[in-house]
Amino acid sequence: MLASDEDILARAEEWRKAGKGVAIATVTETWGSAPRPVGSHLVIDEDGNFLGSVSGGCVEGEVVSEAMDTIGDGKPRMLEFGVADEAAWRVGLSCGGRIRVYVEKVD
Repeated sequence: MLASDEDILARAEEWRKAGKGVAIATVTETWGSAPRPVGSHLVIDEDGNFLGSVSGGCVEGEVVSEAMDTIGDGKPRMLEFGVADEAAWRVGLSCGGRIRVYVEKVD
């Protein structure tokens, strides 16, 4: 069962109140076959814990890694994974679709 948006935002608030660095990733666009729809969220803390889903598989691992960089430097990132992209094959998005994920630090 996937976490609800309310669960994800509550976890982000919980982590922030505990003094942890937090980022949230959001699917902003999809093309073709994509595992999660636009608006799907993944919240990540500075320790690499996460809740939610933006894709699944190795793509999610790459998003978590980028989110930890965002927590560290405060710079938002726009990530794109697609079948024609070498990184997509490396992280496992071989379904023929493409996704764009925006990652930002939660203050």
